[in-house]
Amino acid sequence: MSEIETTDREKTQKKGANQHANAKPAAAASEPNTRKRKVLLSLLGVAVVVSAAAYGAYYMTYARYHENTDDAYVSGNLVQLTPQVTGTVVAVNADDTQVVKMGDPVVTLDNADAKIALGNAEAALGQTVRQVSSLYVNNDFYAANVAQKQSDLARAQDDLRRRQAVAGTGAVSLEDISHARDAVTAAQAALDAARQQAQANLALTDRTTVAEHPNVQAAASKVRDAYLAYARNTLPAPVTGYVAKRSVQVGQRVSPGTPLMAIVPLDGVWVDANYKESQLRNMRIGQPVTLTADVYGGKVQYHGRVVGFSAGTGSAFATLPAQNATGNWIKVVQRLPARIQLDQKELEAHPLRIGLSMDVDVDTRDNTGPQLGAAMTTTYRTDVFAQYGAQADAEIDRIIAQNMVPTHGAQQASRDASHPLARRDADSKSVTSQRAG
Repeated sequence: MSEIETTDREKTQKKGANQHANAKPAAAASEPNTRKRKVLLSLLGVAVVVSAAAYGAYYMTYARYHENTDDAYVSGNLVQLTPQVTGTVVAVNADDTQVVKMGDPVVTLDNADAKIALGNAEAALGQTVRQVSSLYVNNDFYAANVAQKQSDLARAQDDLRRRQAVAGTGAVSLEDISHARDAVTAAQAALDAARQQAQANLALTDRTTVAEHPNVQAAASKVRDAYLAYARNTLPAPVTGYVAKRSVQVGQRVSPGTPLMAIVPLDGVWVDANYKESQLRNMRIGQPVTLTADVYGGKVQYHGRVVGFSAGTGSAFATLPAQNATGNWIKVVQRLPARIQLDQKELEAHPLRIGLSMDVDVDTRDNTGPQLGAAMTTTYRTDVFAQYGAQADAEIDRIIAQNMVPTHGAQQASRDASHPLARRDADSKSVTSQRAG
């Protein structure tokens, strides 16, 4: 038993000696690992401090002066082409993706009925011009008639004076003198009637011309109305742009207000950037903007400026606005559209289409601009329809000139002080004095 215990003790001592011998290399190996760990932790701490300092410097010098969003899209004008008259489509001269220029005839309607109505109106105007021209011609006729009646009155007055001069000699009977006096009265009455006729005709033509006569103007208005209805059977492009959403087909019966197609002028697009309400604190009108489009990537940059903010959020103008007064209300961060105007030259170099996504970065360093736009008006206009009125006026002038009857200066004579009507008072005084004699 003692030998066995001695053997076990020896084994135990050997094992302890071996463990002690192994512990020395392990302790020696753990010391470099501990130092390495401390160095790495120190480097990590330094990296964190440097990163925090770098971010702080970045925020203080750049980030706090920039507001970014990718909730931005290209917007533009969608010019609807709609007819102004009812008709059947006989021609469509453009299709989707094609370019049309302002004034080009895009859609044509059947104009047979309008052409007939225009012909009737033109004939009525020509007839009215001839009738009104005859009124001016009658001014000369009635003036000549007044002159004749004045001559008859003068002759009757001379006869009366001669008979009255020899009445005391008995060469002329009292009956002849009475007849001569009655002839003067009859001539005076005829002269008054002629003057009234001339005055009545003059009232229809005084202070106006054939072209400006009310009857001619009324007939001309009917021609203008018929001409516009005829011309509106051709629908020109209101603006220069690309055709989109074409729905009109040949043979289709259309009525006023029916959408036929849309024309998109891509040279005047803008960007609507939808910013969170918390990002609008330092944004002002006039601030510079840098943009990139997904279609071109980050290598192509656009530059512009903020030109305005929407008057309300998208939810405020929704068809079904949010009912915030209900009991199950949940706050949702709202977004407000900001309109950004782009540089025209950059748009020409890299065209954009309506609806494309954009990344927007607004530089808010200069916040002296207004938050709301000043009172100003943006005007969109087209002159392609104005030519219809000019063409109608030219057609009216042609018809009036073609049907006008020469008046031989009757219009000028009606305004001349030497006109027979102008001497009416003087003649009346002369007759009265002769009767008194």
